Amino acid sequence: MADTYDFGLVGLGVMGRNFILNVADNGFTAFGNDLDEEKVSALIEEGGDTSKVNATSDVETFVGSLTAPRKIMLLVPAGKIVDSVIDGLLPHLDKGDIIIDGGNSFYTDTDRREAYLKEKGINFFGAGVSGGAEGARKGPSIMPGGSKEAYQHVKPIFEAVSAKYKGEPCVAYLGPKSAGNYVKMVHNGIEYGLMQLTSEIYDLLKKAGGLNNKELHKTYSDWNQGRLQSFLVEITSEIFEQKDELTDNDLVDMILDKAKQKGTGKWTSQNAMDLGIPVPTIDIAVSMREISALKDERIKADELYDRPTPKAVDKSDFTSKAEQALYFAFIITYAQGMHQLADASKEYGYELELGEIAKIWRAGCIIRAALLADITEAYQADKDLQNLLLSPSFVEKVKSTVDAARELVSYGAANGIPLPGLSNALTYFDAYTSSRLPLNLIQAQRDYFGSHTYERLDREGIFHSEWNK
Repeated sequence: MADTYDFGLVGLGVMGRNFILNVADNGFTAFGNDLDEEKVSALIEEGGDTSKVNATSDVETFVGSLTAPRKIMLLVPAGKIVDSVIDGLLPHLDKGDIIIDGGNSFYTDTDRREAYLKEKGINFFGAGVSGGAEGARKGPSIMPGGSKEAYQHVKPIFEAVSAKYKGEPCVAYLGPKSAGNYVKMVHNGIEYGLMQLTSEIYDLLKKAGGLNNKELHKTYSDWNQGRLQSFLVEITSEIFEQKDELTDNDLVDMILDKAKQKGTGKWTSQNAMDLGIPVPTIDIAVSMREISALKDERIKADELYDRPTPKAVDKSDFTSKAEQALYFAFIITYAQGMHQLADASKEYGYELELGEIAKIWRAGCIIRAALLADITEAYQADKDLQNLLLSPSFVEKVKSTVDAARELVSYGAANGIPLPGLSNALTYFDAYTSSRLPLNLIQAQRDYFGSHTYERLDREGIFHSEWNK
């Protein structure tokens, strides 16, 4: 056993165990802690050499085994458990020690914990970790926020364990307070949008294009070699190949169409409403998971209403348009998420660099995609870019794909195939790029029934009219 260890981690579930082994693989010694003796034993067994990786269920032994300033990461479920773990650690910590919450904590909880620990002389970080269990083991994208000075102690470890994009670590100090947790929250909101869009295009190709799972595998696999290259498109292509162990069918066809959620997409959507930032593709992705949960009602409703039989299409042409529409909608979803980050940065004093965020998402995380290299460049060219749709480098990408999105949305509407993500992406685009919207009528209505006043096109000031009641 080493005298002291470089890094401590509380919570030795799959994510925690994988993360700590990743730390040890990258030349740092690591010590784990969990109340569950079986998880402690599992880590010691998998780690092999206890001078590099060790673990205990005793908090005092755990804290006493770490090098000062102690760097302790928590990978436990968000909520009250985080607070109870912190309270358990506090009596054993010294001023200047660092606690890092690597879970999906709500950003206001992180702000509260940071203020509470600051009074006690302890540094607290909220660090988003994306990439799932495999990312934790082989290199995740890490999004830390908190004290810039304290981050210097954690930086060498995080840079070593993070995913690499062309040799660059997918981790960066993002900003003060809860900047890290906030960025991870919006990352997850974008993830909801991209997953919804990917599933809608699958539905179209299957119901309208008549593609079987073998053809769907090839289609998504081919797309993953081009501009749609991304983790989600890659795993989608692999999903269509998986056989079911319990029947002779393809596994995807045996899975119930009810999607669950852990809340981060909903938080993104709620917070965007609070900020007054439109993220309709993310909003509808959350709503669709909620509609999916109403399976029994959907079955009853399906029997009550007729649905058109999808009109025949040219399979090759339709598949090409589906690729264009998906690319268009991916751009719109990233644009919405980045817009929310830009506004939140001003509102909460995060001082976020959007180019830096896009950069650390290029590898390791669930929303990694070839598109992020282009997004990084757009924000590096103009760090004050208000919306990705205003970037000269994206105008041509959108112009060349929006017509395919229009065609597929029209087809879906006429043939009874729901495309809420794609149609919301298109509606957002059409509204955002309209210099004149019919909201003048809404302002007239508001003034008519509630004297809420309005502004005018031809002169400055606030006006109210006595309408002909």
